[in-house]
Amino acid sequence: MNESAAPGGDLIETFCQALWLEDGLSPNTQQAYRRDLRHLQRWATTAQESPAFMAATAKSIDALAPADLLAYLAQTYAAQRPSTMNRRLSCLRRFYAWLVRQGMRPDDPTRSLQAARQPARFPKAPAEGQVEALLSAPDLATPYGLRDRAMLELLYATGLRVTELVGLPMQSLGLSEGVVRVVGKGNKERLVPYGAEAADWLGRYLGQSRPIILGPRLSDAVFVTDRGGPMTRQYFWMLIKRYAARAGLSLTLSPHGLRHAFATHLLDHGADLRAVQMLLGHADISTTQIYTHVAQARLKELVQRHHPRASGA
Repeated sequence: MNESAAPGGDLIETFCQALWLEDGLSPNTQQAYRRDLRHLQRWATTAQESPAFMAATAKSIDALAPADLLAYLAQTYAAQRPSTMNRRLSCLRRFYAWLVRQGMRPDDPTRSLQAARQPARFPKAPAEGQVEALLSAPDLATPYGLRDRAMLELLYATGLRVTELVGLPMQSLGLSEGVVRVVGKGNKERLVPYGAEAADWLGRYLGQSRPIILGPRLSDAVFVTDRGGPMTRQYFWMLIKRYAARAGLSLTLSPHGLRHAFATHLLDHGADLRAVQMLLGHADISTTQIYTHVAQARLKELVQRHHPRASGA
């Protein structure tokens, strides 16, 4: 069955379009909401014979009762991580609140639902030596290697999200000022400075490699492929894995790992938490505070390893 033709399919699409119009959410976020709501719709359509499914005649998600949603979350909980379930619950809360605002239902069936408890998750950031090894992995004898080195350097220097990096347009580069203008989550704009090392590699790429990769074609993207357009985040993820393997790094590294390294290493060297929050584009300081745990753990490890009385011997 075509997803949009399924019961509630048109409503899901209308909701996702409203998200974009009201909040300017990214296509990735819209797709995640669409995927979660379609998952619920498939469950509601196929779970009619289940004793736990209370609204036996309901075929559309706009008609589900609190007990139905509780049954849905309970039945799918075992197969999912708590973080996934909480993300789905967040999507449902937003969807039913929108239905209430639109006058499509008198009540919000998610009000009594509780989020799943999940353990604290701290980002895993590579050490400075590991980052150096990764940055040195691209083959600078090729235009693509120079491009990749510039991308890695700018990512580590700014802490950009991977979607922000690969989608960076030329007009967002302040080459003379050493800053990059980024439009991040929620369509919020921020200015992020970068240092001399990243500026040097960026200049070399723009002057030497980018014209070779593009040839006679024109592109607004900073980092381009041989097709003349911007790189996909999936392809850049693959490049990170390739260079991590070439550098002999045993840890599982992703583009987000360099964002974690950017924040953690700044705090390691005494940066202010509020400044790091602004650079990362976090709306809430609590999101940035997770990096303090990483920095404190690393400092404790350094003391244990190097202080003459730390071992108790």
